[in-house]
Amino acid sequence: MSSEAKAASPEKERVTARWIHRVGFRDERDFLLRVVQPGLVGLIDGTISSLAPIFAAAITSDSHTALVVGLGVALGAGISMGWSEAGSDTGEETGRGSAAVRGTITGLMTMLGSIFHTLPFIISDVHTALIVAGCVVAVELFVIAWIRKRFLHIPYGRSLLFIGSGGLISLAIGVALGAS
Repeated sequence: MSSEAKAASPEKERVTARWIHRVGFRDERDFLLRVVQPGLVGLIDGTISSLAPIFAAAITSDSHTALVVGLGVALGAGISMGWSEAGSDTGEETGRGSAAVRGTITGLMTMLGSIFHTLPFIISDVHTALIVAGCVVAVELFVIAWIRKRFLHIPYGRSLLFIGSGGLISLAIGVALGAS
């Protein structure tokens, strides 16, 4: 790493620490527990769990059906995950903050994790939509791996392997069901 990059890194960390403190968090760990972790759980769940039903619907039917299934999965899973997070920990014992706030973050991120690769099915040609959705999924998996590296300090390659494996398993289930 160059001396400029080493010098810039502590300043970047100080700016991040000041921002985290200004928005009401004690430190980066507090921010991690109250915002990043619930958001990451939602994003991972939304991205991976929605692949099988959306791709199965696209393969067995058409783009419109995949779009409707994807929207249903995104909204239903967002509610389910948000409710689960809010109901699983009041935050009093663990110090993870408000259950309602964490539930909202988890639910919204679950919905976003599902919705991005659902939107390509607005394209009426299902083959084109599948290709675009596949590209969107790849971007989503890289973003999730980056977030895990940034906040959880997990090496990027290991994180990408972990997230990609889950995505591939869910996608394979969707393709197998769609082809049956």
